[in-house]
Amino acid sequence: MILGPATVGGSISAHGLGGAKDLPIPSELAIAGAVAALVVSFTVLAVAWREPRYDAATSGRPAPAWLDRLVSSRALAVSARVLGMVFFLYVAAAAVFGEDTLINPFLGTVYVLLWVGLVPASLLLGPVFRAISPARTISMLFARISGVPEGQGLYTYPARLGYWPAAIGLFAFVWLELVYPSSTDVGPVRLWFAAYLGIMLIGSAMWGTTFLARADPFEVYSSLVAKLSVWGRRDGALVLRSPLANLDTVVPRPGLVAVVGVLFGSTAFDSFRESTPWLKLVQSMSTSRVWPDTLALIAFSAGVALVLAVATMATGVASDTPRRELPNQFAHSVVPIIVGYIVAHYLTYFVEYGQQTVIQLSDPFSRGDDFLGTADLQVNYWLSTHPTFLAVSKVAAVTLGHVVGVVAAHDRAVKLLPRRHQLTGQLPLLVAMVGFTVGGLYLLFAA
Repeated sequence: MILGPATVGGSISAHGLGGAKDLPIPSELAIAGAVAALVVSFTVLAVAWREPRYDAATSGRPAPAWLDRLVSSRALAVSARVLGMVFFLYVAAAAVFGEDTLINPFLGTVYVLLWVGLVPASLLLGPVFRAISPARTISMLFARISGVPEGQGLYTYPARLGYWPAAIGLFAFVWLELVYPSSTDVGPVRLWFAAYLGIMLIGSAMWGTTFLARADPFEVYSSLVAKLSVWGRRDGALVLRSPLANLDTVVPRPGLVAVVGVLFGSTAFDSFRESTPWLKLVQSMSTSRVWPDTLALIAFSAGVALVLAVATMATGVASDTPRRELPNQFAHSVVPIIVGYIVAHYLTYFVEYGQQTVIQLSDPFSRGDDFLGTADLQVNYWLSTHPTFLAVSKVAAVTLGHVVGVVAAHDRAVKLLPRRHQLTGQLPLLVAMVGFTVGGLYLLFAA
């Protein structure tokens, strides 16, 4: 079976990102244009956007009654859980009984369909992982068998923990993907997911499904991205909202800054680790690159969180708004930046290696089977053969993500900050976002 350009030298290389040679647009022009877009956007907002426009209690319009009934129906919920569980068991069988090679679809399912695919799926369908999560399904089945009320655990989930467990889980996954030397061996990845599932089941037994909503790294990731979809809930009813209005409904909880720091920082590190200066540095060391890569991953993740915290706290606040709460209050504005950079960084990887994964899923045990009827399909490498379109798409994704982030931050600022600080108080955050833009595009072009 042909693996195509997604694999090089026996390992998945840089998630299909070919580097500067695939991006024919001059990096200086792309960076200057993106920074100009941010500055112009902020200027326009300062003049035309003087009052907050988003309110979770009133935003959105009710969805058609038939659509609300369909989406809220138990039949659809059960169908989603059954499909999610069947797919989980199918891929688990490949992980346990399949060959330990790169063509095992377990690897592509984890790194492509799950990690990257959650973004487009959540943008289109809302919090899709919550609906198909095998951990949530198994937890619900155990609760039903034991007679425990659905969703409840032995204890109340501590509010002070917030999203911190999810941040730790996300860091553990990106470390496995980007740093661990055997990340493309089936055994270690299988062990990681066995530990993940065990922790989720124990946690849900202790603290109910609230634990899954706050601690499951994939559910938190999907739910955050879903805030940029048009689907929302108000008083239990399905509503249609603009993505910006939906994004404003993100509930600021402890650990939210850490979550966005890991998501954004790890994606930036993925570009950085393939840059020429870093490769030369780690190759010059006599030790394994695991430690320098680990430290760099921590630095990127913590750096994003620290920049956000400093930029949001460098302003005047009203007496009823503790300054320490500002980073979590503004963390939602980083979500569109994360989505934009993920689209830019993983676009080729998702489209091309994702097709390869669908082909491999037909033969989970590498015996020549064709269970899904996809084994004879061929990967379409159209994106790789149109570098100009690819470059424009990537730069546009990064720029749009930052512009949406600026709008989200501005609306939150005019809602929270005293009137005399509503504009000047945003300048540090604008500088931070310009820095994110310049750094993100530089790494994208330099990888």
